[in-house]
Amino acid sequence: MTLGYDVERSNKDQWKRIADHVGMSPSALFDLMVENLQLDERGYPVWLPEKPAADGELPIDTA
Repeated sequence: MTLGYDVERSNKDQWKRIADHVGMSPSALFDLMVENLQLDERGYPVWLPEKPAADGELPIDTA
């Protein structure tokens, strides 16, 4: 399937360089990355900065 995302040219080129370096196609590397993406308990990628609370929302843990 072809992705219809607009990305920065430099990021696309960097992704291709990484894929070439590890001996994979950019598509195969993308699939592998998504399949192994580490998510936190909220389903957010662990490297993503914490989402700020919405206006009027209190930062209270539900646990």
